[in-house]
Amino acid sequence: MAITNFFSQVAALDLQGCLNLTLRRDGESLTVSVLLQNDACGDTAKTHITPLILKGTPQELGEGFFPAIAEPVQATSQLLVNMEQYLKGQEEAKKNSAMEKKKTEKADKPATEVSPKEKKFLEAMKQVDALEAEGKFKEAWCKVPQATEYPDKAEQLRGRRDSLKAQFAPDLFGAAQPAENQEEEDVEPNTDDYADSEPNAEDIPDEGEGK
Repeated sequence: MAITNFFSQVAALDLQGCLNLTLRRDGESLTVSVLLQNDACGDTAKTHITPLILKGTPQELGEGFFPAIAEPVQATSQLLVNMEQYLKGQEEAKKNSAMEKKKTEKADKPATEVSPKEKKFLEAMKQVDALEAEGKFKEAWCKVPQATEYPDKAEQLRGRRDSLKAQFAPDLFGAAQPAENQEEEDVEPNTDDYADSEPNAEDIPDEGEGK
């Protein structure tokens, strides 16, 4: 039996991946589908690579099969290798980028413990937010911590107080105005001026002098 050199020629192609051959007989001719796959390549774009189709008689295929597939199959093999290397390079570049390093360092950094004073401040401001959301601006204003207790947040606290006060100040003065008017109406007139207008005993002429 003659020894074929088919497999020797396949090995000589030096391909990386799996070379799939599908043969179909059409009368006196053969149709061969050749597709190189590389499971090591993680790029899904490889699914768009179409098989190489060859048609011919057994003699024609025997003579021209390897010359026909050698260049395109080797190019596909190199393409798949390059695609995988490109993906790995992208992943490595992403890991080494300054942005990713910063994210990793931030994620690895242990959370700092909140001091009791800071915790008290945060709880108070949370109450302020809740009351403001309910439209209770005066109550929220009263809950804002004193700036003297938190000097480092004095500017923030003063600004929060001012913003809350601006929302209830018109009602505050509007409500106070009627009370002030009422007080003016209830004030009794001052009678000191009337006392000065009454005649003194010295100013009344003596009856004897009039005669």
